[in-house]
Amino acid sequence: MLGQTVGGRYQILTQLGRGGFGTTFVAQDMQRPGNPQCVVKQFKPLANDPYTLNAAKRFFDLEADILEMLGKHDQIPQLLAHFAENEEFFLVQEFIPGHDLKQELPPYSDKLTESAVIQLLKDILLVLAFVHQNHVIHRDIKPENIRRRESDGKIVLIDFGAVKQISTQMTNTSGQTSFTVAIGTPGYMPSEQANSNPHLSSDIYAVGIIAILALTGINPAGGSHSLPKNPATGEIDWRDKVKVSPKFASILDKMVRYDFRQRYPTAESVLQALEMLDKAPLTKLQQSLPKRLFMGLGITVTAVAVGLIILSQLTINKTNFLNYAAQGIKINYPDNWAVQATPNAVTQDIVTFLSPKQNDADQFQELLTIRVEPLSSTLDESKDLFIREIQNTVDDVQIESSSETTLANKRANQLVFSGKSDGGRLKSLQVWTLQNDNAYIITYTANVEDYHKFLPVVEKMIQSFAIE
Repeated sequence: MLGQTVGGRYQILTQLGRGGFGTTFVAQDMQRPGNPQCVVKQFKPLANDPYTLNAAKRFFDLEADILEMLGKHDQIPQLLAHFAENEEFFLVQEFIPGHDLKQELPPYSDKLTESAVIQLLKDILLVLAFVHQNHVIHRDIKPENIRRRESDGKIVLIDFGAVKQISTQMTNTSGQTSFTVAIGTPGYMPSEQANSNPHLSSDIYAVGIIAILALTGINPAGGSHSLPKNPATGEIDWRDKVKVSPKFASILDKMVRYDFRQRYPTAESVLQALEMLDKAPLTKLQQSLPKRLFMGLGITVTAVAVGLIILSQLTINKTNFLNYAAQGIKINYPDNWAVQATPNAVTQDIVTFLSPKQNDADQFQELLTIRVEPLSSTLDESKDLFIREIQNTVDDVQIESSSETTLANKRANQLVFSGKSDGGRLKSLQVWTLQNDNAYIITYTANVEDYHKFLPVVEKMIQSFAIE
């Protein structure tokens, strides 16, 4: 292939890699000014009969559409072209000058400290969160598929495994397509993915393995020298290989659970847990208003009992409500509450409502947050997930109640809990519902002593919540 031109414009310069799925080259685009470099990936189906080729073409076009969409993120290579030629398939993507992450990890470099690994995890997960929010599984996360960009030092996620399926499929005369091998890399690929049943949490497993490699220096695919597993449970035994804080060790354990249902469900949920490390999360919430409001807890809504003491200035009858609508949700809020819409690369959709200060000595303004995040789960299953998340991230937590309720005219779950803060204790109420693989969450948080004062207003806000 070296020296040849494919697609009428991409001249092959050097070979980057070769595997069972195809070959990757560095090429130059002969039709663009300056002939910039790009990456050309060549794939061959296992068979060249008409049924297989037609099915491969359909699948290839679909996956190219996904890569086109993902390439809108600054830290994922842009898809420049895709085409079929001589019964082979080609992807052309942006070339990322830099180096593979493997050069920063053992045995090519020294083992990383706990703080360095935490930062590395955040860097990787910030990009992966965008992938998961678009309901895409990477399927081949490993150090070789993570680039450190030369221009700014940022992580770039490359070489998505989904499109490799065109190289592993066979189609019979009835047009039925099957895949001959699982997509992924031994050591980084969990059991369900090896059985061709990947989930979003399969990517979480791979990222967790990278973290353990960085800490211990043990190659996960190193044969007899690879990470040991408990023969009874299938869990990875790594804690005796390195000393890290118990909280961080618990996060890593959850990332690499043998059962995918026991792992963090998405990249964003791991980020939430990492954000809470080394700080009481409720204290962090108080310090960082309104940017990261209770990220580790998902979506919280408050709906509670009647007969509560109401401050005269907060009487519902005296409160005027305004309408807030954005990102597919609507809610009414008091006109004297501040509104902070704070979308970012991780959360994408967060709005926070802050109560007015009661007096100059008021050090914590009660707040209500709304969050929307991907969640592939049933409502019943999500309750255990939310409770575990709270127990893992809130200091001295007490779950005061758990019940069913309604939100946006849908069946919903509700939790009331309290946790330790620098100034005492904060109390929160969480309500969430599910729709189209998304969780819709509202969170009310207040000092324990002020919690009931604002509930009637919060109740009315929750009752007005609607999903467009």
